[in-house]
Amino acid sequence: MDSQWREKKLYPIVGAFAIVSLLYLNFKDNLHFTFPEVVRNLPEMGFVGVNHTRFLLLDDAAAREFYVNGWNSYWLMEESARRHGPARRRVSEMLRKGADLGMTVCRTWAFSDGGGGGADALQLKPGVFNDRVFKALDYVVMEARRHKVRLILSLVNNLKAYGGKTQYLQWAEAVGINVSSKDSFFSDPSIKAYYKSYVKAILTRRNSFTGVKYSDEPSIFAWELMNEPRCDSVSSAPTLQAWIAEMAAYVKSLDRNHLVTIGLEGFYASKSSKNYETNPGDWAASLGSDFLNNSAIKDIDFASVHAYPHSWIPEAKLEAKVKYLSKWADAHISDGENLLKKPVLFTEVGALSTMEKAGLYDRDVLFKTIYDKIYNSARKRGAGGGVLIWQLLVDGVEEYSDEFSFVAGTFPSTRKLILHQSCRLRYASNDTERCIYT
Repeated sequence: MDSQWREKKLYPIVGAFAIVSLLYLNFKDNLHFTFPEVVRNLPEMGFVGVNHTRFLLLDDAAAREFYVNGWNSYWLMEESARRHGPARRRVSEMLRKGADLGMTVCRTWAFSDGGGGGADALQLKPGVFNDRVFKALDYVVMEARRHKVRLILSLVNNLKAYGGKTQYLQWAEAVGINVSSKDSFFSDPSIKAYYKSYVKAILTRRNSFTGVKYSDEPSIFAWELMNEPRCDSVSSAPTLQAWIAEMAAYVKSLDRNHLVTIGLEGFYASKSSKNYETNPGDWAASLGSDFLNNSAIKDIDFASVHAYPHSWIPEAKLEAKVKYLSKWADAHISDGENLLKKPVLFTEVGALSTMEKAGLYDRDVLFKTIYDKIYNSARKRGAGGGVLIWQLLVDGVEEYSDEFSFVAGTFPSTRKLILHQSCRLRYASNDTERCIYT
């Protein structure tokens, strides 16, 4: 046998194979294989930029204005991690259904930390990642590109769900760091380093399906620093302000292609603000966040606002909720135009499906209120950049549901309302593609 192998000169081949195998096993985590045929089969997309109070599509020489009709489906990465191959169809189905409704932007979680993330946590401990879950996020990003949907990827939760800042504090305590309060998340150097390490891992990630780095991926609309940042004490407001400035600058240092936003709910902190009275109650000013000061930070490209009339003013009748939402929208759009000089995107607007008035769903009445505000702003080239409704599901993912969630197809009136908004915003963006909303 030895003589046969020598004669056929197979030893060098076997040796070369062994060396290549050894190199792969030792360095496979640093190797990235691109799949040009995958990228070729994905639609061309450009990045989104801003020009003062307006979003712009940068995929053509005209830099056409871009107004957003979109939605939230926070669960895409988790569902993608739980399923494999064809079983991931619900993720693809959700993105397809959103696109079929003319919606162009989806906001979703790009975090799942420690014990809060369970078996499908992305970040197991600071700087240590579950590659299986990272590949699940890769799939979400690829499928968004396939359906020409752009993603707002949120990087950490203020709330405990999916780990959030509570998990970061626990990691710090476990190595002997003195955590005086939950607000230490925004001030402790070690915890800030944990967060930066996570951000760097996400932004420099190379998609395992396409070979495209996240920082170069046009299907990503923006990075969101945190979902609904709040402080335990209003005295921590300066700390939060400094944290936003530091982290926004850090994101920009790694990625100049994408927009950055905060993830604010939009509460006014100062009684000197002319729009302070639009807060849903005095409690809103005690959370340490400040819509005007926070959003004015130079590396924040657009302001984010949430709206939940049913939760924020629960005892009010529908008519009062409509009046409140109308004033809330006017206040923030006005501040975007006159003070911030930035677009304002309502990144969460949620409403119940109960019926209170003339056989109409509360959800439809409230959605139409905010949709009309955005459309009227778009016609005047104002700062109202768009709305992302909370939240859409498809059949089979009811476990991710909350009181504001719904499957779009089960509410024909809501579906028609969404389609109508998609069409008129397309026309406002000077998109000449035919649009049908019946």
